[in-house]
Amino acid sequence: MKIEHMALYVKDLEGAKNFFTTYFNGKGNEGYHNVNTGFRSYFITFEEGARLEIMNRPDIVDGPKSHVRTGYAHIAFRVGSKEKVDELTRKLQQDGYDIISGPRVTGDGYYESCILGFEENLMEITI
Repeated sequence: MKIEHMALYVKDLEGAKNFFTTYFNGKGNEGYHNVNTGFRSYFITFEEGARLEIMNRPDIVDGPKSHVRTGYAHIAFRVGSKEKVDELTRKLQQDGYDIISGPRVTGDGYYESCILGFEENLMEITI
């Protein structure tokens, strides 16, 4: 069995598409728009086939976010090396994104950093 895709509601659909294509080398499709509901979405496909659906609709609710809560916690991206983790973390920080932790070796042996990414969603960058 394979997870087909994950989905993320966002306020700024074009901004989210730009974030994932710029920093994580995703490729966006042409998009979808349901004129009856106002729902819009893009599928972002990453190098090894994983897909993320980013979605928006006019009646979206955007409540406060906590790093520690029930539900989906973060999206993790494997970039291939310690140097690439460091490089992408620096770039995101230079571009104004908050670093929550790392880069560091975690207690379970991962080399990673965790950033507060687009619209305050947690992103993990790992080897």
